[in-house]
Amino acid sequence: MLALRLARGAHSLVQLRRLLVAAASAGTGFLLLCTLGYALAHPDPSAGALLRLLWCLAPAAATVQFAVAVARTDPGTRPRPGLSAVGLGPGQLMAISAVTTALSTTLGSVFALLVFLHLRGDLPGMPFDGDPAAFLASDHPLPLPAALTLLLLVPLAASSASAVVLRPRGARPTRPRRPGADGDSPRERSRTRAESGPYADQPGRPLDPQQPAPPLPTPGGLPWGTAVLAAGLAVEAYASRSGPGLALPGRFTAGPARVFGGWSLTALGLMLAAPAITHLCGRLLQAVRPGVLRLLAGRVLQEEARRIGRPLGVVCAVASGAYAMATVYSGARPSFGPLSTLGALLVAGCTVATLLTAAVEAKHARADTTAALLRMGAPTTVLRGAALLRAGALLAAFGPLTWVVAELAAVPLVR
Repeated sequence: MLALRLARGAHSLVQLRRLLVAAASAGTGFLLLCTLGYALAHPDPSAGALLRLLWCLAPAAATVQFAVAVARTDPGTRPRPGLSAVGLGPGQLMAISAVTTALSTTLGSVFALLVFLHLRGDLPGMPFDGDPAAFLASDHPLPLPAALTLLLLVPLAASSASAVVLRPRGARPTRPRRPGADGDSPRERSRTRAESGPYADQPGRPLDPQQPAPPLPTPGGLPWGTAVLAAGLAVEAYASRSGPGLALPGRFTAGPARVFGGWSLTALGLMLAAPAITHLCGRLLQAVRPGVLRLLAGRVLQEEARRIGRPLGVVCAVASGAYAMATVYSGARPSFGPLSTLGALLVAGCTVATLLTAAVEAKHARADTTAALLRMGAPTTVLRGAALLRAGALLAAFGPLTWVVAELAAVPLVR
């Protein structure tokens, strides 16, 4: 009941994001139900239904990622003063966020079931005639337990992922040490004083304004991401030579079955490497005698590397896949069915919406810093210029990377 009250009393933009999550869950649930209908209509060749179910994993993963991003930006589940006194600590807020995510995705799944039953003719109304009847299986009874099992996949995965991401992470308590204690030699004390600045041992004295800001730690994952990306491209090159065909949920057919696995590895590699690349863009902006604008833009990129890096890597993976597909079928006109179009729109829309949601989360995270800069007299043109500079740096880094990955992925497919 508390989760329902928090969801009902949220801001209109928050409600819009939840409705978008419900719409994405409805589209993914409809694709899963159509896969079940295809299996009912074609009971003998079970491999085709299994491959169609594998293709549904991409929209499902994109929907879960979007749901988690919306849960992270939900202001109703953020820790606020006074909530712990009434029994709403970080653990309880995490549970409320998971329940809210489950409600949004379940609403979409129920809507998908109603639409599917209506198109089949199980509910009052006229079913589709002709070609769409193949994946509706209107002449076969629908096994309700199987349909409910498929529809529960996205809500369970989204709520579980939200609970894992938003779980409370308590800091480890530390004991203050006395000067001269074990492991605190005079040499170590002098080194600590030197690293802390010239006024570290004098309380009340400001730090040296000429002292540079300490660099933020670089996110890990660049070596692993590069290795996984190379492995994915190698799998695509090997799988494109031979193998069974893999059909999308519609009339469109693509290359061998292993191509999907290679593209998944490529997407995972880009997602792992993107935070480190974003951090590197921030460091390059601050190199070679930077001004105020480059310092501000680079510092913000370094702080937001982990938050926006992974969604940006997924967007690059989707863009590279779309570019590679357009390159392969540049001279032909493949017949895209309605389900193929729906799946492509779900993947592209959810990935872009996740990136925009992460950008909104980053903006809210640095709201105090922005307010402090404005109180100090910083003009708004500087903040806008820093934002444009960050966007330009990311575009200059990830644009060529996306093009190179897309070209490498398309080379073995056009042979």
